[in-house]
Amino acid sequence: MADLLDWFRNNSSLLSWLAVFSVVAFIGTLVSIPALVIRIPEDYFLHERRPSAGRSNSGPLQHLILTGAKNVVGILFVLAGLAMLVLPGQGLLTILIGLMLMNFPGKYALQRALIRQKKVLAVVNHLRTRAGRPPILIS
Repeated sequence: MADLLDWFRNNSSLLSWLAVFSVVAFIGTLVSIPALVIRIPEDYFLHERRPSAGRSNSGPLQHLILTGAKNVVGILFVLAGLAMLVLPGQGLLTILIGLMLMNFPGKYALQRALIRQKKVLAVVNHLRTRAGRPPILIS
């Protein structure tokens, strides 16, 4: 027990930064999660395969940079969501948004499995109703 107390004393600045990060992440998710959830098309999860988003007119380098940036932001959301499973915050919703931002094989099936969780769907549809958007439809 004394070793643990010594570790806390020796790493007080690290613990302070983690506390600040936790508060900032919590506030950030309170703002960003509802904004992102209301942008999901209501029929997005009705299809067996992910609906096509269409192609952009950007060049290959710009597309690569934007895709890379989107994946990095998605990874950060997933990591923050995992932390929020034990810290204050909307962990499952944050993970869902992070997964929606990232590109990887099997992503759509995983998203559909997450949104089919009764509590996740209820929270998502509550946020959408408050924003005047129709609820997410699932098959």
